[in-house]
Amino acid sequence: MERKTALVAGANGIIGRNLVEHLRADGGWDVIGLSRRGGLAVDLLDPADTRAKVGALTGVTHLFYAAYQDRPTWAELVPPNLAMLTNLVDAVDPAALEHVSLLQGYKVYGAHLGPFKTPARETDAGHMPPEFNVDQQSFLERRAGSWTWSAIRPSVVGGTALGNPMNLALVIAVYASISKELGLPLRFPGKPGAYDSLLEMTDAGLLAEATVWATGQEGAFNIANGDLFRWSELWPKLAAYFGLEVAPPLRMSLVDVMADKAPLWTSMAARHGLSASYADVSASWSFGDFVFGWDYDMFADTSKARRAGFHTYVETEQMFYRLFDEFRKARVIP
Repeated sequence: MERKTALVAGANGIIGRNLVEHLRADGGWDVIGLSRRGGLAVDLLDPADTRAKVGALTGVTHLFYAAYQDRPTWAELVPPNLAMLTNLVDAVDPAALEHVSLLQGYKVYGAHLGPFKTPARETDAGHMPPEFNVDQQSFLERRAGSWTWSAIRPSVVGGTALGNPMNLALVIAVYASISKELGLPLRFPGKPGAYDSLLEMTDAGLLAEATVWATGQEGAFNIANGDLFRWSELWPKLAAYFGLEVAPPLRMSLVDVMADKAPLWTSMAARHGLSASYADVSASWSFGDFVFGWDYDMFADTSKARRAGFHTYVETEQMFYRLFDEFRKARVIP
């Protein structure tokens, strides 16, 4: 079979890292990773730098876009995130390019704004901008012609990448480890209504598989594990994994209560031989506050992908246990 060349933007993130691993294990792919923290370092906000470095690459057949730049407001997110995608697509040799994969999320449905229609479907009406995911997809729709595109929409992604601003599994693992160190039960820290809302997650490995599968498709696809859960049922099971009791939920900001825990973590790291600093494991506290603040249902209809031929499922409870096991094996947590 003819080998394909994948260019992965955001290769060290929670999504891109697993995608790179999946492509390499799949065989038949030459993989080039773009990242500010390793791989080919490219400033995607700089058109000249992007053209110089990416333009020198030959034979890129598939572009997988999982890069992201954070900004303080929703409106401020649009210019840099649209510019990075535009600069990268402009720089890739169009003669070889076959497909562009865009990683999105449920923000397309307004999930970050408050209660929204569930299950969310790819055909749902849009919401009032600004929303960079929508602008990025519109750009691909306009530019596609000699190549096809897909937009992959996962829920909260479960993976093991450190230093990532959106790693919920690491939030729970570190929060539980610190609770255990302090002799405390594991309290759910979110809004009262969030404890009983229906949610779903997307395993990073499943997402990588779906993203590669979708290179043979065109359009947008919701991708999730295939099961739903409530924290009220799952939380005690996660606590039991760490040997912890649970106490009634208590609303608190993880950003606030974890602000002084660096010395405690340093002590834990020395005693348990941990490999990760507090900076490595504390990047996602604000994301934890965000997710645990969803006092409304958060799930989508994934039947479009199933009808098109993608049938992989992952049990969310077992996903968490596997990720916690991997954190322990890597000496990230005790």
